[in-house]
Amino acid sequence: MRDHPEAFKQNADLDTGRTPAIQVSALAKKVADASGELTILQDIDFTVQPAETLALVGASGSGKSTLLGLLAGLDTPTSGTVLLDGTDIFALDEDGRAAFRKAKLGFVFQSFQLLGHLTALENVMLPLELRGDADARAKASEMLGRVGLGSRLKHYPKFLSGGEQQRVALARAFVTEPPLLFADEPTGSLDAATGEAVIQLMFELNRERGSTLVLVTHDNAMAARCGRTLTIAAGRLAA
Repeated sequence: MRDHPEAFKQNADLDTGRTPAIQVSALAKKVADASGELTILQDIDFTVQPAETLALVGASGSGKSTLLGLLAGLDTPTSGTVLLDGTDIFALDEDGRAAFRKAKLGFVFQSFQLLGHLTALENVMLPLELRGDADARAKASEMLGRVGLGSRLKHYPKFLSGGEQQRVALARAFVTEPPLLFADEPTGSLDAATGEAVIQLMFELNRERGSTLVLVTHDNAMAARCGRTLTIAAGRLAA
């Protein structure tokens, strides 16, 4: 039977009235390769509280981006569970996970992931339109103004700088006011000065909206701005 978004709260902590934003238990990811089986992640356990900021750090290939993809339900684990806001996302089918993401999650990618045939305004309107928001245009315009792009609403991505494109991506991620925000190397494609401006904006927006932020980064300075850091080494959480 297909799971539905109205079932998302079924696992809420009724004793305390406070559900962790993220609960990860015994999470593992293995894939087949030429040598047989490759373990990407193994025995991952952690909890993130609402409005907490968490950095996932580690060397390239350590598995941190894979972990973020699993947290978002963009990939499926070999074993283990991920509860987001009390919901076991892998108990949902693919459509259910997509509905959950639409309702609860914002995502910022290193490569921006803007749609080239849509203007900045249309890119930011898109998640609002997908959820049937009647005020999509006004909310998207306001959000682009908030990130300093009020004069660039009609520009297509190819006419925007990398920093401007990432600000459009931030506006798109925040415009639905999601309780969960994930960011995968959000400044990895930017120069240092532009990256610093984007970092400041991301944390400022996050404080304003009180969302739970989990980000993957190689940047120690960015990680230091988070309330907590978890290090992934060879697919496991480092002690």
